[in-house]
Amino acid sequence: MKARTRVHAGELLRHQAYTRVLHWTVAIFFIPALLSGFAIYSPWLYHWLTPIFGGGPMTRFLHPWFSLGFVISFAFQVLNWLRPMAWTSDDSRWLLQLRRYVANEEAREPEYVDFFNGGQKAYFWTIVASAVLFLISGLPMWLPEIFGRIPAAVGYVAHDLAAIVMLVGFIIHIYESTSAIPGTLRSMTRGTVTRIWAWTYHPAWYRRVTAGAIDEPRPPRGGVDERG
Repeated sequence: MKARTRVHAGELLRHQAYTRVLHWTVAIFFIPALLSGFAIYSPWLYHWLTPIFGGGPMTRFLHPWFSLGFVISFAFQVLNWLRPMAWTSDDSRWLLQLRRYVANEEAREPEYVDFFNGGQKAYFWTIVASAVLFLISGLPMWLPEIFGRIPAAVGYVAHDLAAIVMLVGFIIHIYESTSAIPGTLRSMTRGTVTRIWAWTYHPAWYRRVTAGAIDEPRPPRGGVDERG
């Protein structure tokens, strides 16, 4: 039976149940992969993490499986988001105004911002590239007897670089989906957002899904302040 998302008055469907399940599946694998990776990378600093996974040897055993689960589940999310994440000229326009976005100079996103803005797309494709590098570099490390010592040694460096990029991206992702843009987290928990949120942060998407509604909502004085 297909899962249904309940949409209340004043709300819009943002993410179907399938998308939300994929998102949290990626998180379920990524977080233990990250923590076990820390424990392996620097045992003297993160030795307190190994008991979570049953000790040092078990941590080393589980880490590649967590990582493989992350890559596989994220691959499904990539396929799920290929169309909305396609790059357009509007996304290039958006990046030219990145400084204004970071400084929060505008109360509302530009009218051309659709389901995802240029920053979200840039982040997404950066993680895609990092995940590919993560997988390619991780295999020689996991199976050095097959790939050889030199590919394994090169893999360690590339693996660390990919992990750092994904860690920084993860931190930014958490910040953007909570404190920076209140109301975003609920789109991945309940599947819905308020009409005001959609009108404020994704105007083109709002107009498309509401058939260009004339009665556009207006945020309360002081801007949008929603909690996920």
